[in-house]
Amino acid sequence: MRYLHRQYIKSLFIEESYEKSLNFANRIYKHPSRNDIQQILSMRISIYIYVISSAALLTSCSSTKYVPEGKYLIDKVNVRTDARYNDINRSRMKSYVRQQGNSRWFSTLKIPLATYSLSGRDSTKWLNRILKDMGESPVLYDSLHTVQSARDLVAELRNEGYLGAYVDISTRIKKKKIDVTYTLHPGEAYSIGNIRYDIQDSAIASLLRMDDVRNQKLKTGQKFNVESLDRERKRITDLIVNNGYYKFNKDFITYNADTVAGNKGIDLTLTLHRYRTNQIADTSHVRYTIRNVDFVSGSQDDPTIHLRRGVLKSNTFITPQSTYSSHNLQKTYTHFGRLQAIKYTNIGFREVPDSTVLDCNIQISTNKPSTVSFQPEGTNTAGDFGAAVALTYQNRNLFRGSELLSVELRGAYEAIRGLEGYSNENFEEYSAEARLMFPRFIAPLLPYGFKRRVTATSEVSLLYDLQNRPEYHRRVLSLAWRYRWNDANHHDKYQIDLIDLNYVFMPWISDKFRKDYLDNADNRNAILRYNYEDLLIMKFGVGFSYNNGTDAIKVNMETAGNLLNLLSRPMHLQKNEMGLYKLFNIAYAQYVKGDFEYTKNIRLDYNNSLVAHVGLGIAYPYGNSTILPFEKRYFSGGANSVRGWSVRELGPGKFIGRDGKIDFINQTGDMKLDLNLEYRAHLFWKLNGALFVDAGNIWTLRNYEDQQGGQFNINDFWKQIALSYGWGVRLNFDYFILRFDFGMKAINPAYDNNRQHYPITNPRLSRDLTFHFAVGMPF
Repeated sequence: MRYLHRQYIKSLFIEESYEKSLNFANRIYKHPSRNDIQQILSMRISIYIYVISSAALLTSCSSTKYVPEGKYLIDKVNVRTDARYNDINRSRMKSYVRQQGNSRWFSTLKIPLATYSLSGRDSTKWLNRILKDMGESPVLYDSLHTVQSARDLVAELRNEGYLGAYVDISTRIKKKKIDVTYTLHPGEAYSIGNIRYDIQDSAIASLLRMDDVRNQKLKTGQKFNVESLDRERKRITDLIVNNGYYKFNKDFITYNADTVAGNKGIDLTLTLHRYRTNQIADTSHVRYTIRNVDFVSGSQDDPTIHLRRGVLKSNTFITPQSTYSSHNLQKTYTHFGRLQAIKYTNIGFREVPDSTVLDCNIQISTNKPSTVSFQPEGTNTAGDFGAAVALTYQNRNLFRGSELLSVELRGAYEAIRGLEGYSNENFEEYSAEARLMFPRFIAPLLPYGFKRRVTATSEVSLLYDLQNRPEYHRRVLSLAWRYRWNDANHHDKYQIDLIDLNYVFMPWISDKFRKDYLDNADNRNAILRYNYEDLLIMKFGVGFSYNNGTDAIKVNMETAGNLLNLLSRPMHLQKNEMGLYKLFNIAYAQYVKGDFEYTKNIRLDYNNSLVAHVGLGIAYPYGNSTILPFEKRYFSGGANSVRGWSVRELGPGKFIGRDGKIDFINQTGDMKLDLNLEYRAHLFWKLNGALFVDAGNIWTLRNYEDQQGGQFNINDFWKQIALSYGWGVRLNFDYFILRFDFGMKAINPAYDNNRQHYPITNPRLSRDLTFHFAVGMPF
């Protein structure tokens, strides 16, 4: 037993022993004996002890190697408060501490410091230089920084209304390490008493009287803090500069605070001062109007602006005879900034001498209208390697209105392995796609005011895709017209797919594929057969998304076939042998589908965050359909779902796939649930790490014969929720993120026996570990 234990441990690190270890593991997992189980437990305990001991040794033994005599390594930094002041955010207050100690992976292990400490002192050796560059030098205790941190904490507490606050500092030294604790003593919070506004400019005073009192950010009785005072000052400043006062800024507004002994209330006086410069004594603030708005080219080589005059005016919110407005200035920048034809915009104002008018000069530099790009790429579909190339032409100013025309030609080839009995084992795909995007609403009935208020795009697209596989040939023709727009706050995004028409045509299916899967009486898979027939999908969809950096919401709804179904009888459409209406001799799909996602990002500190995600989707075929089209069905598993499973390997329900060639069809459903919790941490350089737990599954709403155990049941669906856990590594290159995730199965609903249903207690890497490579974050 000791020999097996030793050999198993060695096989974890020596490549030559891997095959022997794998054979041993397969034997004991397939036919385990009592002695084998004892060996497994012993091995696992030894491995866990080895890993934990190694990590502890790495992060503790050498951490003070580069700490000089008489200096101390900051080990822990704590921020505490009096027990009765639990409403103070200690995590936020900790950000005011100037020395935080060395960074910890997942808030636990100081791996960067340990990496630095592994280096030798000889800087001429390349290995030592690499270890120091990858690692992090020790953070040494500095008493001056500690005192300054305490002052900053006191200042922030007083800004929050705790005017009697003070901070205690305590330290604990153990060998060459030191723990620093800041104890906050806030005292009682002050509140706002009487509020008085001293407006020394009569015209502005009249403007503020017209403003709604409910918009004021200061209220009697609310907690006194500097942030509230700044919000009120900003509100007044924005109101004034948006009503013609070009030279006004927030420095003209000051506060005077009076406290009364023995009273926790503060009386405030907000003073708005008259206009003053070094050369001019106190005068009234000047309200400006716009006289002229001129457009000039920003290019020295080309004095012509290649945009229609109407396009320039429709994106400009600074108009002659109107008062100056900072809000309109920013809207003009925003609208010009989203035009594909424009490279940059610079807006300037010039005061007309001896007057209160401004001339506006809008300088515009345009991009080259046309570009051509060529992009090769490698492909890998389930181990089948191939290559693809794409040639793209773009015109950013097709009709001199910054319309974007994009035409892409794409070709792909892939060698398919493992197919037997087919004359050809290659996959070929050729596609042509054209998109035309207008940077505005192309809709005659929309109010002009709404069009001016939002930033919108209208898009029409046309796609033809030709696919030749050994089993079949498929042709897809798509036509779509859609709108996208943002509201004024830019957190809300909307989309309407006014029409999305997809025609799927199957000109050829091999005799072998038809015999084995479509016409075989023993394998008449309804879902499979439906997805290899000609099909017409005409859908209408709406979408909404919201993202403020902390909360993100996505909602999408779509429906297909309703208009066609409404016209079927009046148009006397024929039915096929299954009783489905046909248009142009093709059955059309009819369904309704809805999706909802919510993501919560909780920032723990600068390097760590906790992200929770919920995803729910449901689709129902009805009327002219009993089965959803394949591309509209849900699947589970993969890099963005339950990561213990590969794509389309989980569900529906407790369904178990038995034919690897067609399980990609059967492992789809009409309903999906995803629950994810991910802890994200910055490690060092551009390397980030993650620990995650995923749960979810898919189900069917109808009882399909070929998906046994897949139908949703309100009484026991919770028993069929799969669970996985894992870890990930991410390379953040700012413009894109490469993600490597390793997921382990924890609960597998496909099996009923405890050994296979709970892989978390009986893990096997060859069976339960799944690797995912992806670009971007999972949610």
